[in-house]
Amino acid sequence: MLARMTRTPQVGIEPVETRRPNATAIESGGIEAIPPERRHGSPWQLFATWTAPNLEFATIFVGVIAVAFFGLGFWQAMTALVFGTALGALTQGILSTWGPREGLAQMVIGRTAFGSRGNILPSALNTVMAGLGWFAVNSVSGAFALTTLTGMPAVVSLLIVVVVEVVVAFIGHDLVQLFERYATYILGAIFLVATVTVFLHANLGAPVKGGGFSFVGWTLTAAAAFGYAAGWNPYASDYSRYLPADASRRAIGWAAGLGNFVSCVVLMAAGAAAATIAGFNPDDPTASFTASMPVVIRDLTLLAIAIGAIAANALNIYSGAMSFLAAGIRIPFAWRRAIVALGFGVIGFFIAWSALPDAGAKYENFLLVIAYWIAPWLGVVLTDRLLRRGTEIASLVTSHAKYRNPAGWISLVVAGGVSILLFSNQPFYTGPVAKALPIGDLTPLVGFVLAAILYAVLFRAFRVTLGAPLAEEPTVIIGVDAADEVA
Repeated sequence: MLARMTRTPQVGIEPVETRRPNATAIESGGIEAIPPERRHGSPWQLFATWTAPNLEFATIFVGVIAVAFFGLGFWQAMTALVFGTALGALTQGILSTWGPREGLAQMVIGRTAFGSRGNILPSALNTVMAGLGWFAVNSVSGAFALTTLTGMPAVVSLLIVVVVEVVVAFIGHDLVQLFERYATYILGAIFLVATVTVFLHANLGAPVKGGGFSFVGWTLTAAAAFGYAAGWNPYASDYSRYLPADASRRAIGWAAGLGNFVSCVVLMAAGAAAATIAGFNPDDPTASFTASMPVVIRDLTLLAIAIGAIAANALNIYSGAMSFLAAGIRIPFAWRRAIVALGFGVIGFFIAWSALPDAGAKYENFLLVIAYWIAPWLGVVLTDRLLRRGTEIASLVTSHAKYRNPAGWISLVVAGGVSILLFSNQPFYTGPVAKALPIGDLTPLVGFVLAAILYAVLFRAFRVTLGAPLAEEPTVIIGVDAADEVA
C-alpha cells in the first residue's frame, strides 16, 4: 500500500510562509520529506557548506601522499589532484540539485535506483564510511593538531574534538549550516596564509623520485583525490533539501561543486608543496607541515586543523545518521536522527582511538577504498536519474511502497566486485590486471563505467517501474521515514 500524499493547491491560496532557521533548536524527525513551510536558505549557502569541511588536514594529506608516497613531482601531482577532484566536485554539484524538488535526503532518493530493500546496501555502506570511517579519520587529524598545539595527550585531544563534533551534529541542520558558514570565513583566511607560507619555502622543482613520470603514481593520486572529493557525494542533497523547491538548480550545482573543488585543490596543493620542503617527514605530517611557519601562523594553523575536523565531522555524523534511517530502520522517537548521531559519535570515538597509531597508512588505504564503492554507486544513481527524466519519484520512495529494483543492487555488487577483483591496487590486495600492467589503480573508473552500462541494460530487462509524469508529483510526501507518523 502506498503511503499518504497531499497536494497543495496551486491557485487561490496565499504563498507558503517559510520559517527562519533556528540554530539553537534540536532538529526533530529523521528522513521525512521537508514540506514547503520548512524550506529556507539560498543556493549559494552551499558554497560554504562544501568549503568548510575540506579546510582540514585530511585534505592537505591527499597532496602529501601524492609526492611523499606515490613518487610524483609537484606539477605532476597537481594534474592528478585537479583531475580527480574535478570529477568528484562535478558529481557533487549534480547530486545537490536533486534535493529541493522533493525535499529528500540523498540516500532516500537512492531508493528509486535500488528499491526499498535493495537500498539497505548503499545506505549501510555510507553509514559505515561516513558515520564511522570518515568520522574516525577526521577526528584523528584534528586530535593530532590539537596535541601538537597544546601538548595534551592525543586521546584527550581526541575526546575534546569528538564532543564538539557530536554536539553540532546532534542539534542538527541549521546549526551545521551556520557552523560551516562561519568556519569557511575563519578557516579560509588562516589556511590561505598557511598555504602562502608553505609555498614560500617549497621546492616545486624538486627531482622526481625515479627520475620520470609515473603513470602508476598518477592514477593512484587521481583515485585518491576523487575518493576524497566524491566522499561527500552520498549526502549531497542532505544539505540542499531544505532549499525552496523553485531554487535555481544552476546556482545550486555551481555553489556545491565550486565549494568542494576550490577548497580541495588549494589545500591539496599546499600538501603537495609541503612534501617538497627539505626535511619533510611523512610519518609526522602535521608537525612537518607547520614546521616552516612562524610561531603565530603555525599555532593558528594547528587550531584551524582541529576546527576543520569538527566542520567535516559535523556533516559526517549528521549524514551517517540519515543513511542509517534511510535503510528503513524505524526508531519511534521525535529526536531519532539526533539519537543516532549521538550513537555514531560514541562508536566513532573508539574507532578513532584505535587508529591513532599508524594513522597515515590507514588513511591512504581508506581514501582508495572510499572510491571503490562510491564510483559504481554513482554509475547506478546517475543512470537511474537519466532514465527517469520527466517522471515523479514520490510513489517509489516511501517506506510503505514495497518498490523493488534489483537492477540497482545487482549492478553495484557486480561492478564493484569485478573492478576491485581485477583492478584494485592496495597493500592488502592487488588485482591481476593491476599486477600485470603498470596502470596504478583504475578501480573507480572501471567500477563507474561498468555499473552505468550494466544498470541501463538491467533496467530495461527487469522492466523497472517508472513513476507518473512529473507534473502529477505531490507537493508533500508523507511516509518516507518509517516512523513518519510520530514526527
